[in-house]
Amino acid sequence: MAQRLVEELERDGIVRSERVKKALVAVPREEFVMPEYRMMAYEDRPLPLFAGATISAPHMVAMMCELVEPRPGMKILEVGTGSGYHAAVCAEAIERRGRVYTVEIVKELAVYAAQNIERLGYWGVVEVYHGDGTKGLEKHSPFDAIIVTAAASSIPPALVRQLKDGGVLVIPVEERLGQVLYKVVKRGDRVERRAVTYVMFVPLKGGD
Repeated sequence: MAQRLVEELERDGIVRSERVKKALVAVPREEFVMPEYRMMAYEDRPLPLFAGATISAPHMVAMMCELVEPRPGMKILEVGTGSGYHAAVCAEAIERRGRVYTVEIVKELAVYAAQNIERLGYWGVVEVYHGDGTKGLEKHSPFDAIIVTAAASSIPPALVRQLKDGGVLVIPVEERLGQVLYKVVKRGDRVERRAVTYVMFVPLKGGD
């Protein structure tokens, strides 16, 4: 079922690299959804978790992974762990060589994600933290890439600061006409941002 879904995403031009393709096939999405949604795990749609969170649609996970151009040895920060699915896909996309740090503001979700990550053998590549992801994760910075899986009212300065030179931030931002997914690249003191597409995410919590 995963193979068929990934082939559809490839035909649609969303999956473009072999690394992301292999990662989506390798990670069992049904293990990261709530039990009552297991039969829908390979439909290309977001699914409810709890505490108002969702697991993103596979096409969105694929798109965000492609935008950071994953490669072995990368250090990636994810803001908004959810069930841990996206972090696991990132881990596979860097061929489990490197590190994915993921921060979740809802404690129950952080615990749930950590259990999934450990149970499915990603512990040691993926580290789950409970905290305010808008502040980043200073002690592990700088990062090659940062992926934000909830919509921010503006781009958090801490996240840009914690990028390496040449690093990429992928983030949905609330704008007047809706949410826009941006690819942000840090080049010295300059920040380049490119609008990718309109999206729909749950709001990013934190930043108080």
